[in-house]
Amino acid sequence: MLIGFGYDIHPLVEGRKLIIGGVEVPHGKGLAGHSDADVLLHAVCDGILGAMGEGDIGKHFPNTDLKFRGISSLSLLKSVASMATERGLNVENLDTTVVAEEPKLMPYISRMVEKISGALNISTRRVNVKATTSEGLGFVGEGKGIVAYAIVLLAPKK
Repeated sequence: MLIGFGYDIHPLVEGRKLIIGGVEVPHGKGLAGHSDADVLLHAVCDGILGAMGEGDIGKHFPNTDLKFRGISSLSLLKSVASMATERGLNVENLDTTVVAEEPKLMPYISRMVEKISGALNISTRRVNVKATTSEGLGFVGEGKGIVAYAIVLLAPKK
């Protein structure tokens, strides 16, 4: 078995959609980034890539490459999942946490789980998405950005 850890952070800005876990979440601001800036999916990608010893999302999908400008992070996750499959690996378990002062994410979590499990071609029971706040502390607590963490367990295909 292989374990990977992923982390991502993006600032909130005016004029962008807020996409988290492949789901558009209604909010006055969105996340700044080269792609759709989906912090949750970026953390998941980094966790999978890390478990495989393949570096990080920036190595495979650099923000200097125009073909990735505005791309859906679900596409990036599907590409990373394909890399794992090519190596004979499956995502056995995925546990994630999104830290955002606002908006409240609970109403969107089940859809996020469905999007992630679909992109990884695994059961929704193997995907866990949690949301919390930073209790008003720091960059996230001030409503300036959103953070996501992911832990991934990969195992050989059975």
